[in-house]
Amino acid sequence: MQTVSTRAELGKALTALKSGEKTLALVPTMGALHEGHLTLVRQARRLADRVAVSIFVNPMQFGANEDLSAYPRQLAQDSRLLREAGADLLWAPTVAEMYPDGFATTVTVPGLDRVLCGMHRPGHFDGVATVVLKLFNQVRPDVALFGEKDWQQLTIIRRMARDLDLASPHVDAIIGVPTVREADGMALSSRNRYLSPEERARAATLNRAMRAAIGAILGGEAVGCALDALRRAIMAAGFQRIDYAELRTADTLDDIVEWKGQPARLLVAAHIGKARLIDNMAVEPAMALVPEAAAAV
Repeated sequence: MQTVSTRAELGKALTALKSGEKTLALVPTMGALHEGHLTLVRQARRLADRVAVSIFVNPMQFGANEDLSAYPRQLAQDSRLLREAGADLLWAPTVAEMYPDGFATTVTVPGLDRVLCGMHRPGHFDGVATVVLKLFNQVRPDVALFGEKDWQQLTIIRRMARDLDLASPHVDAIIGVPTVREADGMALSSRNRYLSPEERARAATLNRAMRAAIGAILGGEAVGCALDALRRAIMAAGFQRIDYAELRTADTLDDIVEWKGQPARLLVAAHIGKARLIDNMAVEPAMALVPEAAAAV
């Protein structure tokens, strides 16, 4: 695996990787890799001839009171993991390389960025959309893979690609990969390391409470009642605060007051200890909602 940190090096590396009309997949990350990221890399290997991974802790998507300085950086360990997972190229630019002096352009996806996490993290998705568009333009992948754990992020990136007529990758080649979970159903996240053992044990309640809420909705319970029960269960488990626990349409993130069988996602963000945890799950009539299946997603 080759590692590059400048645009000049990247251009040469991409020319070599794409020679012979090879297809290229991109997996954008902020590092601190875990099994969820590596699952994206392995899936990318199945979809393209070559796999590029970016590691860039993007300051544009961190708010004034968020954990930019504390965000884990472990490039040597991440490089080893990527090499073992079969990545061909690691693109690891510096902040100065990504945002040179005079950089002034920001990408905004109005509407989708104002709800859920966007309401609680103003400007966050502007930073996400801007850096992802830059990565797409720099790498020009045939396909790009993102985890479904941040469903709002995936939705915004797809909307951006559709609205701006992106070709590399086309919106249909922006692939969402199902959330990787631990045995108790908790979604893997770099921020899980902030939890103490006691907090980690209590945090697993989030998954169980979400599955119970989905079961209630599928069983005909009113959405408001199911969400109220979900919030109570989360707070009873020891979470300090809930940013949101909402049912939204899967493609446009419109609020759902009454579920009528349309594809939907149950989305939650809640704070426990020093961690802000997010999770989401599909709500569909045909889904088999059993603990074993949910834990394997």
